[in-house]
Amino acid sequence: MKHTITLGLVSTLSAVVVDQASKMAVVANASTLSSGVSVFPGFNLVYHRNDGVTFGLLNGAPWWGLVLLATVVCLWLVVLMFRTKEEGEAVAYGLIIGGALGNVIDRIRVGSVTDFLDFYVWDLHWPAFNLADTAIFCGVALLLTWPGLKKTQTEQ
Repeated sequence: MKHTITLGLVSTLSAVVVDQASKMAVVANASTLSSGVSVFPGFNLVYHRNDGVTFGLLNGAPWWGLVLLATVVCLWLVVLMFRTKEEGEAVAYGLIIGGALGNVIDRIRVGSVTDFLDFYVWDLHWPAFNLADTAIFCGVALLLTWPGLKKTQTEQ
């Protein structure tokens, strides 16, 4: 069980560190990125401030309300992470917690979140997002697929 908790905590810390480092690099290059920099067809790096949540939902909500909501969810996930005996679940919870904390840090520091990954097809752009959002997505995907992955591993 101790090994499982360690994996969860390492996942949390890794997600926060990678997210915050990437956002610092984006903010340091905000003047260049504000108009967008094409990396390859279908992907730009941009500088965007988002005061809502994923896809701009809840725009205009007070930053402290979003911090409070994220903190409550993180505390619940920490309890689940400490209770699980499954390594994959612990990593998944850690990624979700780390991603949420990465965005909470932004909200506390500047009242909004830095987004910079801009994927598109022709003129249709997916809402810009960041590595914290990516960690949350990957954590949720791992939680949803872990039972099947675990079953596949035991069958081999």
